[in-house]
Amino acid sequence: MDTRRTTRALATEAVHAGRDDLAGLGLHAPPIDLSTTYPSYDSRAEAARIDAFATTGAEPDGPPVYGRLGNPTVARFETALARLEGTESAVAFASGMAALSAVLLVRGSMGLRHVVAVRPLYGCSDHLLTAGLLGSEVTWTDPAGVADALRPDTGLVLVESPANPTLAEIDLRAVAHACGSVPLLVDNTFATPVLQRPVEQGARLVLHSATKYLGGHGDVLAGVVACDEEFAGRLRQVRFATGGVLHPLAGYLLLRGLSTLPIRVRAASANAAELAARLAADPRVAKVHYPRIGGAMVAFEVHGDPHAVIAGVRLITPAVSLGSVDSLIQHPASISHRIVDADDRRGAGVSDRLLRLSVGLEDVEDLWSDLDQALGARSARPARPEAMAQG
Repeated sequence: MDTRRTTRALATEAVHAGRDDLAGLGLHAPPIDLSTTYPSYDSRAEAARIDAFATTGAEPDGPPVYGRLGNPTVARFETALARLEGTESAVAFASGMAALSAVLLVRGSMGLRHVVAVRPLYGCSDHLLTAGLLGSEVTWTDPAGVADALRPDTGLVLVESPANPTLAEIDLRAVAHACGSVPLLVDNTFATPVLQRPVEQGARLVLHSATKYLGGHGDVLAGVVACDEEFAGRLRQVRFATGGVLHPLAGYLLLRGLSTLPIRVRAASANAAELAARLAADPRVAKVHYPRIGGAMVAFEVHGDPHAVIAGVRLITPAVSLGSVDSLIQHPASISHRIVDADDRRGAGVSDRLLRLSVGLEDVEDLWSDLDQALGARSARPARPEAMAQG
């Protein structure tokens, strides 16, 4: 089913997409369908529907069949996210890594196991490719080298922009052009469709760790791929075969999270921009990374001990993950990117003094007060004019 619409603003879609039928059902809040299986007295018709799914991966017509094929509550979230990203379809998974794994399995099943990727990526995405855990082979390159890195068996080009954790940005339109007929997958977790819609710049696949901004409250683990219906059908078949399904309660929480996504992202982004400016002017900070596109993520390198900053925060939570209503800080070289080879990590700009800050919705003065005390005593070291580095 094509979910694309162009007549409603993104803020309106965020509130109403996936809920358009509720009034007709006599409901206001979306229901949560927790069923794992569904009754059917016509086994011949059921067999025909299962055969159709096995052939195309299309969502079965009529009532649900089994929780591993699909769930009505999760389907509402998928519809809404596809609307926000401007794609025909979306397929949700139990985590962002399950979603990426499904994409690799789809392409690998077609004999297209080679991946071209640009660092930095999220550390576990990097590890999944580098270790070849799904039989994939990766060529790492910079954005300008994508076209030259393509091979006849290249099944995917993978980029993340803004990137985790350096917030480096990529010209998605240029990379999409360089891909030719090879699908470009963009990890849009940091930007969200509020700030960037990669399909409008030529990407075929958009990946989200929905655990982050789409859920927005640190209480749901999920992943999702927004794409055309043909690819979605293949993803559903992999999801059915591997079992990486999203729980209905998680689907409900994600749909609820989408309704406030635009206002959360914009408010947190305003806080982040202010903190990035203050950090850039601070003599205790060597360099600040903040993307031109904006957003609620800030990365900064300190002159002193980054571990002391982690230990020193009191309001900001020292924890992995990001995109919650509260602010989180972590040391990528120790945690999120620890699994990446140290030389590869540093080569991608992830220095040992880099800290990644996910800015939440607290008052910006309270956040700055906490950062200020965690950074420790000020020294006489002058602020450097190049301290602010944009994507």
